Amino acid sequence: MDFDFTEDQNSLRDAVRRYVDKDYGFEQRRAIVKAGGFSRDAWNALAGLGLTALAVPEAHGGLGFGPAEAMVVMEELGRGLVMEPYAQGGLVAPAVLAQSGDDAQGEWLPRIAGGEALVVLAHQERKARYRLDVCDTVATADHRLTGAKSVVAAGDAADAFIVPACAGGAGASIALYLVAKDAAGVALRGYALHDGSRAAELTLKDTPATLLVGPDRGLAVLEHAVDIAIAAQAAEAVGAMDRFVALTAEYLNTRKQFGVAIASFQALRHRMADIKMQLELARSMSYFATLKLNEPADARRRAVSQAKVQLGQSMRFVGQQCTQLHGGIGVTDEYIGSHYFKRLAVMEMQYGDSLHHLGEVSARMQDTAGVFA
Repeated sequence: MDFDFTEDQNSLRDAVRRYVDKDYGFEQRRAIVKAGGFSRDAWNALAGLGLTALAVPEAHGGLGFGPAEAMVVMEELGRGLVMEPYAQGGLVAPAVLAQSGDDAQGEWLPRIAGGEALVVLAHQERKARYRLDVCDTVATADHRLTGAKSVVAAGDAADAFIVPACAGGAGASIALYLVAKDAAGVALRGYALHDGSRAAELTLKDTPATLLVGPDRGLAVLEHAVDIAIAAQAAEAVGAMDRFVALTAEYLNTRKQFGVAIASFQALRHRMADIKMQLELARSMSYFATLKLNEPADARRRAVSQAKVQLGQSMRFVGQQCTQLHGGIGVTDEYIGSHYFKRLAVMEMQYGDSLHHLGEVSARMQDTAGVFA
């Protein structure tokens, strides 16, 4: 299989890397963290690069690019530890809205493409334990929602939310709704995550909403949206690990003991080889998940869970090993390496941890075995 990137994809990578290196350096990022973990100016800069239009169909003012281009962008944003929820607002929201009616598409997709609206997925509930089919939020026949969602990415900075709810009451099939931030009954409590990024608790009380996807397709569209988010996060993690490994190699080549660089010590060279092996395993599974996004649901979901298991193992191993090889400086807030470690730790828990996805892989393989039994 050809894994070479096209000239356009490489140009896209270079443009994003230049922005990150020039305008989203460590000091700029620390200032954003201190200000709360989200910067509208940074989001506008991503829009200025055309990234918010990347996955929006051309008919609505977008570029109409696919998963491979999204993966390229996410790798570079991962290298720079960009905290703004690009995957949520620029990839997931357009994917869901593309499955909705013409009115919702016409109202929101051009605004997303231009960076004027940040729309994020609010799907996680406290007792769901990462399961997408567990939902206590309910919707009435006239599309009024009551319920609560947790850990909503940049929730208190978003303009609208895509909310799964049981259409017709508790236990009914899941439909997807769009809720404007300023709608009646919306309450938000924002906070910072371990890595400095922004999240919020969202509470809805008899809140008016717009139906995007009915209960006949709601769960299927939600699963596809989360798979897109996981594949994007896998690419982001690869970018973050790639940069963290490079920082570690640079540190080992400059730090000296007994008059020589510690990179010359055989034991440390072996550890770096193990780290790079885990990085390349993660990169391969990131490519695998991205290439499977347009496959049928069963194949896509299994591939994404397999990737999440490997990425979880790689993120934990690379983060811990690189931090330990730095010694004490590796855990200080003043050194950028500690922030890569924090970001990798947070990503391992998002959209289902490794144990959850290991169970998903096992269940799907058993289902497949049953078909051929």
